[in-house]
Amino acid sequence: MTQIETRDTQIPAMSARSVETVSRLEEMALAQPQIPIKTHHTIHSGVYSRTMFAPAGCLITGALIKINTTVIISGDVTFYVGDGAVDFSGYSVIPAYAGRKQAVLVHTDSYITMLFQTTATSVEEAEKEFTDEYELLGSHKVEELNTTLVTGV
Repeated sequence: MTQIETRDTQIPAMSARSVETVSRLEEMALAQPQIPIKTHHTIHSGVYSRTMFAPAGCLITGALIKINTTVIISGDVTFYVGDGAVDFSGYSVIPAYAGRKQAVLVHTDSYITMLFQTTATSVEEAEKEFTDEYELLGSHKVEELNTTLVTGV
């Protein structure tokens, strides 16, 4: 059975310089062939969650997140957190703060979920709530890779 990560790790807000570093990395990565990422969106009982399946060997750069969220990782990944890198292996539940633009190197097939409390009733509303860069989200690239479940909210 997989262990739950118990260390006191958080994903902090990043400095403007660190966000710019990820933005430059993102520009270089976008010039390379892209790996399709499946995303499952759920809005249920006032919580929005988006779970991505990230295959081993991929590099993911994320949108600038403007709210606090919780991130759940099941797999083996390295997160660039601004002042360095943090490795997560197994199953981890992590508080993550507003003001971050992540770069994630995926070592083994992994699932990464981000979730937060919301009043949104659609994925589009929820995406606009967590980032102003919603049009850059991977889930907007290939609609067939998205699965959405919205229950009575």
